[in-house]
Amino acid sequence: MGNKTLTKSNNKMLAGVCGGVAEFFGWNPTLVRVIWAFCLLFFGFGLVLYIVLWIVMPKAPKKSYQDRMQERLDKHRNF
Repeated sequence: MGNKTLTKSNNKMLAGVCGGVAEFFGWNPTLVRVIWAFCLLFFGFGLVLYIVLWIVMPKAPKKSYQDRMQERLDKHRNF
């Protein structure tokens, strides 16, 4: 497996930060978003960290249609 880099995801709801973190660690993006919202509501540090990562994280390179379809096939084969 190649080198992993932390980048904003193309699977995004706002800026792609949670999706990028999820892709980096191999987690479910929805789980990361829920954890992030929980931290924001109950601990208050989620917003500042999100904004910092939004500014600092580079954008993920755009993938071709064939690459996206191959990822979907690979994902379904792993189930």
